[in-house]
Amino acid sequence: MHKLIFGIFAHPDDEAFGPSGTLLSEVRGGAELHLMTLTAGEKGANPDNLPRLSEVRLAEWRKAGALIGAHTMHHLGHTDGELDNVSMLRASEQIEQIVRDTLASHASPVEIEFMSMDTNGITGHIDHIVASRAAHLVFYKLKEAGLPLTRLRLVCIPREDTGDTPHTDFVFMEPGRLPEEINETVDNRNHLDEVLAIMRCHCTQRNDCEAHIDHLSERVAIDHFIVKE
Repeated sequence: MHKLIFGIFAHPDDEAFGPSGTLLSEVRGGAELHLMTLTAGEKGANPDNLPRLSEVRLAEWRKAGALIGAHTMHHLGHTDGELDNVSMLRASEQIEQIVRDTLASHASPVEIEFMSMDTNGITGHIDHIVASRAAHLVFYKLKEAGLPLTRLRLVCIPREDTGDTPHTDFVFMEPGRLPEEINETVDNRNHLDEVLAIMRCHCTQRNDCEAHIDHLSERVAIDHFIVKE
């Protein structure tokens, strides 16, 4: 059975700073990966004062996707930092169409898996939450329609990496998930060098990238998921 994975994220670096190791491992194992970003990340960090940050960030995203081995990549064209219920519903329509079109191009039997972010948005970013909820909406809608969707994997952060108290240095960030809330942990440290290279494709976001690497060290290649079926 051929596996199709649809990675649904808000910004061009979310898949890299999140589950890139697991995505890489899945592709190496024969899965066909289709990546989506709702926005171009134009409101992100711009340390070099680039005039067209969105174009640069999408180019970085495509480079990272190529290293992961993505089969297709789709920018859905929403505005960074302004996602809401309306854009969530529109993104859901776009995601559903991409999934249906992809499925129609496969003659042999397939199984479909979605991957997105924790419903708490990990950092609390509303865009992350909207991407997660759009993924949920399409997953359950298509599953109810009889399409071969198997599971939805939500990348999350364990409590041991955040501490027990909320963070308010950016937006409201809840503490990470407790061990009993995490269904799956994937150790990709055998791909550590490649994970670091994927993350560092996002040069414009290098400060966040290096802070993330400094905080987690080799554990940056260990991914944690809440799994829904």
